[in-house]
Amino acid sequence: MEERIEQLVQELAEKNEALSVAKARVWVELLWSDFESSYAKAGYDYKGAEVAEKVIRQWINSYGDRIHEFAGNNPKYAHLLKTEDDSLQ
Repeated sequence: MEERIEQLVQELAEKNEALSVAKARVWVELLWSDFESSYAKAGYDYKGAEVAEKVIRQWINSYGDRIHEFAGNNPKYAHLLKTEDDSLQ
């Protein structure tokens, strides 16, 4: 699974120059976690990492170039992504 996440991180970092690799990793991990928990809450059976990877890749392709704009509007994510020195919180 780590290889899948790393590939998605690289894709997001390439798509969005406003994000460092570290912040791209935070985004991918947050999106992955939210997707899996939302999928489970909706009552769907777990379909595996392949499905999560596919969905996250679709989101990156659709919204990746402006995903950083979302953080300012959502306090759930803003505090996790707002750092001066690019370290992860």
